Amino acid sequence: MNAVVALANETARSGYGVLVFCSSRQGCELDARLIGRVLPQANELHPAIVEKRLELLGDLRSLSTELDPTLAETIPAGVAFHHAGMTTEERDLISSAYDHGVLKAVVATCSLAAGINLPARRVILHNARMGRDLIGPSMLRQMRGRAGRKGKDEIGETYLCCRSADLEDVIELMNADLPCVSSGLTTDKHRIQRALLEVISIRLVNSRESINDYIQKTLLNLSTTSDTIQDHVESSLQNLLKMGFIQCDNPGSYIATQLGKAIVASSLEPEDGAFVYRELQRALQAFVMDGEMHILYTFTPVHEFSLTINWQVFRSEMEALDDSGLRVMMFLGLKPFVVNRMAQGGTLKESTPEEKETARIYRRFYFALQLRDLCNEMPVHVVARKYDTPRGTVQTLEQTCQGFAAGMIKFCEQIGWGAMAAILDHFLDRLRAGAKADLLALTKVTFIKSRTARVFYDNGFKTVALLANADPKELVPILMQAQPTKLRLKSKDEEKYEEKLLIKAQIITDSANRLWQVDMQQELDEE
Repeated sequence: MNAVVALANETARSGYGVLVFCSSRQGCELDARLIGRVLPQANELHPAIVEKRLELLGDLRSLSTELDPTLAETIPAGVAFHHAGMTTEERDLISSAYDHGVLKAVVATCSLAAGINLPARRVILHNARMGRDLIGPSMLRQMRGRAGRKGKDEIGETYLCCRSADLEDVIELMNADLPCVSSGLTTDKHRIQRALLEVISIRLVNSRESINDYIQKTLLNLSTTSDTIQDHVESSLQNLLKMGFIQCDNPGSYIATQLGKAIVASSLEPEDGAFVYRELQRALQAFVMDGEMHILYTFTPVHEFSLTINWQVFRSEMEALDDSGLRVMMFLGLKPFVVNRMAQGGTLKESTPEEKETARIYRRFYFALQLRDLCNEMPVHVVARKYDTPRGTVQTLEQTCQGFAAGMIKFCEQIGWGAMAAILDHFLDRLRAGAKADLLALTKVTFIKSRTARVFYDNGFKTVALLANADPKELVPILMQAQPTKLRLKSKDEEKYEEKLLIKAQIITDSANRLWQVDMQQELDEE
């Protein structure tokens, strides 16, 4: 640890950027604190740098999430962390500040190495592990690639700091060759099924001969023996026929069924598509329309999502459900006594396919509870605190569900369930806006999200037309109301801040005016 801090301190004090990789989120925050304590403090820095760092803190405070206390401590020293537990907006602000030299050191998790475009004079690997496992040669190359960048720095260097017990493994890792590129179709038989379903659905292939021609043009064909490929293709076609995703039009000729086309249109895996079809078929017989939970459950992804259920929270939320929510639970086959048992330390079995499917339903309902709060204008950081999960994970869940919901709408449209698609489409607008129905029009205006929209609504600006015809100066006090944490800053440059808000208000009125004109034109066209 001393070596990591010393190396980071040396580079940052020389005026260059340093990027530190850690094995965990907690490690990132700890390293950021320790590095921040040895770097120059505000009284040792140029006033311009101090001001820029204070502006960064102000920008972070003005987000819909609360300012992280660790960032509040480390940013004045020019240090920040960067991991998946943060929201996208937070990470963007940190990345931009580092890129412009406002921050001198950023500590990130190894898992983000491929997604970080932050060049540094010096890259430091604090341990060569991601969690408990040793990182691979490709990951090491990704992290080393951040050191030095043409046009940014003349040189770049990488240091790997590890425990003596890991030394032999690390030396072997540093000398290891990069793994060969392999076809993704070889890693999972379901991927071949998905690939074949896609090309049959869009009529790129329709016979065994054209299927073979397609397969011969894949990397799979170049890396696997012909007999093995033919066995995979034959078994995949038989599975697709058995599940009802394709059918034989003529002997040796294949076409996709409506269900198969719906699965392709919604970007689902074949098995997930079959599961969704069964669920929606059943839901159509008794869809619970007098509440939100059934629709929100439909929006939750069927594939694995890295979020752990807090069963105590689940029990608390279950006990607070209204009659509509409880009926959804009963319809889905969820048992209150199971939730109570889990909250007391029980284990949810997932040994058999049936048990795995049941566990998936419990997880999806837990996700739906979080979506319900987000759609009812609860801020991300409050939802994160309530469900004991990182803010970035809540935001990722929200974004994932938006994409999955759009897929569900396409699925319903392709199958011919127009009424279901219309219901889901209306609620998708609420999910995207993170707001109740009365704010949906306002949230389409640039810079107006759910919290700001509610403040405008409560101050009399209830329609886009009212915003479009407002004087931007009228909106500045309302924008300040929407950012109460920002107002508590004792900034010497308050006039400058108000000027920024005036520019923002002008953009809001311009955006509202464009939307209003579009609405007026549509009304004229309908007449």
